[in-house]
Amino acid sequence: MFDLHRLRLLRELSQRGTLAAVAQALNYSPSSVSQQLSLLETEVGVPLLEPVGRRVKLTPQAEILVRHTEEVLTRLERAESEVAASLHEITGTLRVATFQTAALALIPATLARMRDEHPSLRIEFQVLDPAEALSALHARDFDLVFGEEWPDQPEPRFPGLEYRELCRDPIRLAVPRGLPVAEAATFPWIMETTGMPQRMFNTNWCRRQGYEPDVRFSSIDVLVKLRFVEQGLAVALLPDLVWYDREITVDLHELPMSRLLFTAARAGRGQHPAVRAFREALALSVAPRQPRP
Repeated sequence: MFDLHRLRLLRELSQRGTLAAVAQALNYSPSSVSQQLSLLETEVGVPLLEPVGRRVKLTPQAEILVRHTEEVLTRLERAESEVAASLHEITGTLRVATFQTAALALIPATLARMRDEHPSLRIEFQVLDPAEALSALHARDFDLVFGEEWPDQPEPRFPGLEYRELCRDPIRLAVPRGLPVAEAATFPWIMETTGMPQRMFNTNWCRRQGYEPDVRFSSIDVLVKLRFVEQGLAVALLPDLVWYDREITVDLHELPMSRLLFTAARAGRGQHPAVRAFREALALSVAPRQPRP
């Protein structure tokens, strides 16, 4: 029987691309990873890696092993979920990743609720770009991702992940107090950096209104964008989640569009009591209040 630990290393290599990346993710040395994969080749009796320049790629036989390893790991996660569900208390560690506005608004209330209701559960949390977070979830770096998807900018759907819609978050045009909405076409804009889905969405929206936005400022921080609008320096498209627990300090103009907020977990992990409890707590944290322009 093949060694499962070595099979997992092979699977990690298929996900992360290089021996160095596998070593860094698992806190091993690259030489140790290489040695374990060499032993796996001996066990299997066929080559599993082919050199390509300074990198390696998996052989067709290695791809077969990776596919079956995925199935084994999924079954093991389901078994772990069933065992955890048979207990009276949720324990262990839950690793969560999400985007910035959720981290500012919904996550603190959710973590506080989880702390009070499940004190024996340790939750580790990190802010990540949605695309990076989903990739890390697929690689088993996290157990749950709370993500966002902007209109006409779909995130890639990874096989083996279960997606669940949480809510729709309206997007509004935010302008400085007293600025006529018609002047947004000639007013400076603040957007995310070039190449990000939000930046592409913002630019496409302006073009559909018949003008090219004058983007003078860039930031991935939504609070920076808000501050620039408050100070009369720029206009921006902002989601309603920005106003989760703060007073509205700019003029908002309603638009017929929203972004999708969703959670994602691996197929074998979605029914784990910790994942289910966090999803339930997150749903309770969604604010019913909608800002008024």
